[in-house]
Order: sequence, then C-alpha cells, then structure tokens
Amino acid sequence: MRVVSKSLTDTAGAAKVLLSQLEPGENQATVLGLVGDLGSGKTTFTQALARELGVEENVTSPTFVIEKFYPLKHKKWQRLVHIDTYRLNKPEELAHLRFQELLDDSQTLIVIEWAERVEVLLPADYHRINFKFIDEETREISFT
Repeated sequence: MRVVSKSLTDTAGAAKVLLSQLEPGENQATVLGLVGDLGSGKTTFTQALARELGVEENVTSPTFVIEKFYPLKHKKWQRLVHIDTYRLNKPEELAHLRFQELLDDSQTLIVIEWAERVEVLLPADYHRINFKFIDEETREISFT
C-alpha cells in the first residue's frame, strides 16, 4: 500500500489501515521497522499509531532515551514499545535494551525508527514501512 500524506489526518488514516491489517505474532512481538530520511514522517506516524491504539499521553521520539514504553488496553496488544536507533553506533547495542526479551512477548507491538540501522537483528517477518519526504507538506508512506 502506498499513501501520499498531505496532513496529519492522512497519516493517521495510514496508521489506522496498517493496524487493521496487523495481527499479533503467535510466539513473538509484532515489529514495525520505520525507514526514511530525517523529517520524512516516522515519528508523526508513530504518534498517530499510538493514538489509534489508545495512548493518551504525548508520544515523542525517544532519540535520547532510545526507547519508551506505553501500556495499552487494546484488543490485540498490551504494550507499545517505541525505539529510535538513530544514536546507536552498531546493531548489537540493541541487545542492551533487552531487545530479545521484548521480541519474546507476543502481546507487544514494537515500532523502530531508523530500522535500517539494526535490520540484521530484526525478525525475518518484520513489517517494513518506508517514508519519503516529498516537500514541506507531503510525505509518501508505503508498506505491504
């Protein structure tokens, strides 16, 4: 699916469609890998996704803390984990975040910004979402 977003409403719509297509993994967390240049809409998409999941608190990019946890009262997942790998020097640093333990919980939805930086550690069935900056008001979001 390819969405050209010209507003927060368009981005929220893309997040809603994606969530409707996702099912929790049987034995592991569901992983969304967000890939795209700086300013391409990854954090905005994650904020829309979190709102759709019922998160009421302000969701910001965890660039400096690396990861944030949000409890959910959602029918599919019990926890949202938002990870920003921009500041990691090598993929192996993800292990310090108890990443394998997070993966082992099928009730967890993990969203990873800058996923290309840690792609070698992601499960083979992770969902890659590509973001492209078109202009100041337009982003392209694509996923399958």
